[in-house]
Amino acid sequence: MRPQYEVAQILREYGAGYREMHPVLMHHQRVLQSIERCRTAALGGHVERCDSCAHERIAYNSCRNRHCPKCQTTQRERWILARQADTLDCTYFHVVFTIPHELNPFCLKQPDVLYKILFRAAKESLFEMGQDPKHLGAQMGAIAILHTWGQNLSLHPHIHMIVPGGGFDAQGKWKTTQCKGNFLFPLKALQKLFRGKFMAYLREVLENLKIPLDASLRNTLYTKDWMVYAKQPFQNEAGVIEYLGRYSHKIAISNHRIKRIGDGQVTFTYKDYADASKTKLMTLDAHEFLRRFCLHILPPYFYKIRHYGFLSNRCKHKIRKQQMLEGKVRVKKEKLSPQEILLKKYGYDVEACPCCKTGKMKIVLHFAAHAPPEHFRKEAMQGKPNA
Repeated sequence: MRPQYEVAQILREYGAGYREMHPVLMHHQRVLQSIERCRTAALGGHVERCDSCAHERIAYNSCRNRHCPKCQTTQRERWILARQADTLDCTYFHVVFTIPHELNPFCLKQPDVLYKILFRAAKESLFEMGQDPKHLGAQMGAIAILHTWGQNLSLHPHIHMIVPGGGFDAQGKWKTTQCKGNFLFPLKALQKLFRGKFMAYLREVLENLKIPLDASLRNTLYTKDWMVYAKQPFQNEAGVIEYLGRYSHKIAISNHRIKRIGDGQVTFTYKDYADASKTKLMTLDAHEFLRRFCLHILPPYFYKIRHYGFLSNRCKHKIRKQQMLEGKVRVKKEKLSPQEILLKKYGYDVEACPCCKTGKMKIVLHFAAHAPPEHFRKEAMQGKPNA
């Protein structure tokens, strides 16, 4: 079911006022504008007509922005289908690396730098322990996904990693992790290693940027326990794929979580993890909501999903060889269209006529941006399908 309220609606009602009263970065403005215009006449679209009952409807183009709540479904499903081809017959682990909130000011000022350090420290910490013969003694693989938000839209940068429970040794043979139970590596050791690497890279970057690191802050960061959390492992391929879909193209807030817009305020649901993960309502001033939403707009061209080790593109030959040894036959699949993805995944046929239920909707007219098809019936009847 379509949600009653949308982020785009908030932008249409309060976006102009927010931009007038608050300084907004240029690339933030572009993202907000894309979301506001998504699936409206401002982006153009096409006219469809049923080949049975001649029912007509207008479909507007999507913005395809990665921060848009309405444009992630088909992108997520296409990405998941590609990942299905890389699964192995092993246990998979979900590990979360989180940095302390004391680093949030640096994330606000230098997000691209801090998030790169977060990716690098998390990956190197995990792989260094994997190379240790006491734990695995092999090259590992991982899919890392950056999230920057908490449930209340506050800034909370962390990395989700999906990690196969094994790796390839120096001879290229598969080696399964030695752990037995619900953990990949000793978490205390992984926490200390992650903290040390992150702080070393942070100090190096700050020195190059000539930004001082306050001594009291440095001591706080070194003495604090950094959160590295390992969730319940997956025992089958289906569980891994389902979980990847939940985290891969997730954004700060979905439209379904928004429950009310009005009187200059926005009400949305959130999970209170401090209270047994109960679902509660939070109401924010509309400008505060937009400010928090902008906290999670990533820098331009920044990759939020990264593949490491034998899960990177240049090491796919190792996966294929191991899949052959496991008896898996990989069949190359054709790239599905958005319509085919929606039909296969959700059973929703976008081409089915909503009026007669038997015909198929066919495109009879395209129109450009800012050009609502006021006279499309006349042009379509005259046989101009791609005007």
